[in-house]
Amino acid sequence: MAQTSSNPQTERLDLRGIRCPVNWARAKVHLEGLAPRTRLTVWVDDPRAVETLPRAAEACGHAVLLVTERTDGWTIELER
Repeated sequence: MAQTSSNPQTERLDLRGIRCPVNWARAKVHLEGLAPRTRLTVWVDDPRAVETLPRAAEACGHAVLLVTERTDGWTIELER
């Protein structure tokens, strides 16, 4: 499920099919396991996640870098 690429390190987490607030709970657990400055790209398809997941991430001290609409949902790029 998670993949890494180089510079800066980025992991991917596919949470399509997972509804709020469970998608944030899973993303939060994943973020907590990452090294500082690691990026996490989260795929979601719950429209509520586009607002709630970035807001929750910022409240926990993570940076929201980008929210992109896709044909099958959205990607939200976060940095720990």
